[in-house]
Amino acid sequence: MTNLEKYVNAFCESLEVAEAEVASLVYGESDAWDSVGHMSLVAALEDAFDVMVDMDDIIDLSSFEKGKEILRKYDVEI
Repeated sequence: MTNLEKYVNAFCESLEVAEAEVASLVYGESDAWDSVGHMSLVAALEDAFDVMVDMDDIIDLSSFEKGKEILRKYDVEI
């Protein structure tokens, strides 16, 4: 499985959304991506990429694209 597939899968499973919806997701603009969904997503990303995301990055994670940028800081290329 590629990193992109892992990344998309983390969004799909933790937020319970279809793959087609993932790229347009923005925190707070989707019923699925609320505060509980956010923490579930962070946990899924940490598990998928074996990283520990710091608090500033958890707060900064606000969209599908922003998540890619944040993961680059942890040497994860999507």
